[in-house]
Amino acid sequence: MQIRRSNADRRQETRGSLLTAARVLFLENGYAATATPELVERAGVTRGALYHHFKDKLAVFQGVVEQEAADVAAEIARGSVNAKSPLDALLKGAHAYFMAMRVPGRVRLLLLDGPAVLGPKEMRRIDLEAGGHELRAGIQDAVGARLDPAQVNALGDLVSAMFDRAALACDADHETRTYEEALVRLLTALLK
Repeated sequence: MQIRRSNADRRQETRGSLLTAARVLFLENGYAATATPELVERAGVTRGALYHHFKDKLAVFQGVVEQEAADVAAEIARGSVNAKSPLDALLKGAHAYFMAMRVPGRVRLLLLDGPAVLGPKEMRRIDLEAGGHELRAGIQDAVGARLDPAQVNALGDLVSAMFDRAALACDADHETRTYEEALVRLLTALLK
């Protein structure tokens, strides 16, 4: 007996196929050189299916970036779940971030092509929705009432930028230990 899939399951599968194919093509060709006919062929769907799920190629790219950011946030959440203190959660989250950013192509999509194609305002929105609010909550927990919300928000931006710059450097030379140790020292000094 064959089990019938619901329309929602088929829609989710089609969307997933498009995002998976798009990720591969954006990494192989770059955003500008990726064409939608190539995308639908790679995904094994029709052009109509593409436009049912996404307004245009830019929306597909945004979907890929949002999925990558969500995957990083999920790995950070898993990595920091058993923390003993707010600072320990941030340090475990830092390690999980470095591990998550080792996924081939992720640095390019989130830190190079994403900002270039989508712009800094949209990347900030994606970052905040994917896990940036949790980072700021972790910082607030670690510092307590010493900082007001505006200062915590600014500190969150600065810490996030440090992580991203370190991920770019680690992606170039494939060595994370030195950067992880440096960030542990910085976070410990900053948040104690």
